[in-house]
Amino acid sequence: MLIKSVNGKSPSIPEDCYVAENATIVGDVSFGSSCSVWFNAVIRGDVNFIKIGNKVNIQDGAIIHCTYKKHPTIIGNNVSIGHNAIVHGCTVHDNVLIGMGAIVMDNCIIESNSIVAAGAVITQNTVIGSGSIWAGVPAKKVKDIDQSDFAGEIERISNNYVMYSSWFKE
Repeated sequence: MLIKSVNGKSPSIPEDCYVAENATIVGDVSFGSSCSVWFNAVIRGDVNFIKIGNKVNIQDGAIIHCTYKKHPTIIGNNVSIGHNAIVHGCTVHDNVLIGMGAIVMDNCIIESNSIVAAGAVITQNTVIGSGSIWAGVPAKKVKDIDQSDFAGEIERISNNYVMYSSWFKE
């Protein structure tokens, strides 16, 4: 793994987190407990800070970045960031699933208990209300979570990733 200081700021990663051998974490990045960062993920806190809560999984190929002098990236607890997603200069509250290949752009807010569908593009300054599912390019609200088959998925995926990471720890 590449863990590197930038401008005197170093990543803070608790012992109980799993970081894959070829993940990259640089600069002002802090993690809560029970997180996992998977193969080829890049978390780059060089131009602003990135704060990640507890039980967050950042899956293979995902990119977390922020915006210079404007927008840090803040991720709450129990969040899954899918394979190849891009999360940039935004705020993601608790219990959120960002689908595979989704893009969340600057100054967006993803409120709790929400899902951003695979491949969705959440354009700059969008606020996704709590308990909703957004999909498409550009993304729009498609339904409320309690009316979908996905209500239990956010917690299930987050718990599974804690389990998967235990398989990789020496």
